[in-house]
Amino acid sequence: MERLAGRIMLLHGWRRAALSFGAGLVATLGLAPINVPAVGFVAFPILVWLLDGASGRPGSGLVRRVLPAFRVGWCFGFGYFLGGLWWLGAAVLVDGTTFLWALPFAVLGLPMVLGLYHGLAAATARLAWSDGVGRIFALAASLAAFEWLRGTLLTGFTWNEIGVLAAPVPLLMGSLSLVGLHGLTLLAIFVFSLPALLSGPAKGRAAVAVFGLVLLVAHAGFGAWRLAAAPEGTVPGVTLRIVQPAILQSQKWDPAEEERNFARLLSLTSGGPAAPDSERRLVIWPESAFPFILTDRPDAVTRLADALGPSDTLMAGATRVEGETADPSARFYNSLYVIDSAGAVREAGDKLHLVPFGEYLPFQALLESFGITQLTQLPGGFSAGSSRRIMRAGEGGPSFLPLICYEAIFPDELLGDLAVRPDFLLNVTNDAWYGLTPGPYQHMRQAQMTAAALGLPLVRAANTGISVVTDSVGRPVAGLALGEGGTVDTMLPVAGAPTPFSRIGNLAFAVILGLFGFVALVASVRSGRVR
Repeated sequence: MERLAGRIMLLHGWRRAALSFGAGLVATLGLAPINVPAVGFVAFPILVWLLDGASGRPGSGLVRRVLPAFRVGWCFGFGYFLGGLWWLGAAVLVDGTTFLWALPFAVLGLPMVLGLYHGLAAATARLAWSDGVGRIFALAASLAAFEWLRGTLLTGFTWNEIGVLAAPVPLLMGSLSLVGLHGLTLLAIFVFSLPALLSGPAKGRAAVAVFGLVLLVAHAGFGAWRLAAAPEGTVPGVTLRIVQPAILQSQKWDPAEEERNFARLLSLTSGGPAAPDSERRLVIWPESAFPFILTDRPDAVTRLADALGPSDTLMAGATRVEGETADPSARFYNSLYVIDSAGAVREAGDKLHLVPFGEYLPFQALLESFGITQLTQLPGGFSAGSSRRIMRAGEGGPSFLPLICYEAIFPDELLGDLAVRPDFLLNVTNDAWYGLTPGPYQHMRQAQMTAAALGLPLVRAANTGISVVTDSVGRPVAGLALGEGGTVDTMLPVAGAPTPFSRIGNLAFAVILGLFGFVALVASVRSGRVR
């Protein structure tokens, strides 16, 4: 191992860059749908050894001292985000004639920008580097801190945060309820990097290795205990029907397909066994399910009422408009409607966290002057809602927190909405943009992790999949596979008790981050790297 580490440390130029890129690419094999977290024990030791050799010239300025480490980190991040996000190009190709120009920006540009976070993390870690165990603490603390920044700055994009690698199955999601995703990211980087200690000074190596092993066993052991202790049972008197129409994105907004798409939703809603009169049935349609503005179509309301049973309540994604549809000043919202059995809209919740370039255009006036528009192609794009609130599935029905599309991957943002605890999380989405790529699998996994972190059941309806119902610890109860059309008929699992993460948020992460940063700094000072 010493020999291998030495050879990696001595790499420079394009060879160092290529290996760093390759290590990041290998790490993506731990993401859904491949789910091999053991690759982290290969990718992160390589990153450590590359940073060992990425030292600037002695006596040079700060930038020149950390620039080699920045390059290593950026190449690693570029490989990680390219391998994990290449499927974003599928959304651009839905309307290739209009957005083909954006393909290189989606597939290559975004990973190059996101790689800056990993580059800055590597440069920061290198400032507190040491020859022994301290450098593992430095890398874990710095990279986790910049992953937190990635999920926060410029509206945030926390997709495929490194902690996801450590939670491929519900057994390994339990730790999220204690430390949250950012805390799991910090600990995962630390544990994944430990094989790098097989080279270098032996001082402190055994103690840190034992500490890492304890973390690994505790991660799995606590997850097993949490699964065993999770509440069993379902909410009495409530059944679910999730509708997955499997409408291709190229057909979803085609005027020629409008009637067929709506008829399919109605048919799936009314087909099969009706709910007993003694039970309330919650029918869930995916994001932007209606192929028109519902309030402009009284005939559609009548047909909807005919499809719903007397004990049915429909929760459906819809485009909501304030003002007249044809008015240039009208405001459009990506919303969720609660509709009673008579077809009347009882409540509406608007999406807060919009997708840049997908649902709205940053620097809109400037970019539109160059002919650039957002993928939705609504005039002005969608407007963000003013607040997120807990809603109720009809009078006397269970309460839920609405999460539209990728709002489900931001557990931090939901903490302030849980002062009153809902009965479940409702996630409606339209992953048809991404076809049969890893994107929908990754999206579902991160929504599942949010539910496990908060201790709440997840009810998820996706246009082309993956639709799923999970219990309060993230175990799937029922669902439909990607690309499959049909319905899911099941019961609503009961909610779990509030988790430590839902009570204290990222406090545990902040404490662990501070401890790791302190250990790294002390080790660096003792080694003479920081004076």
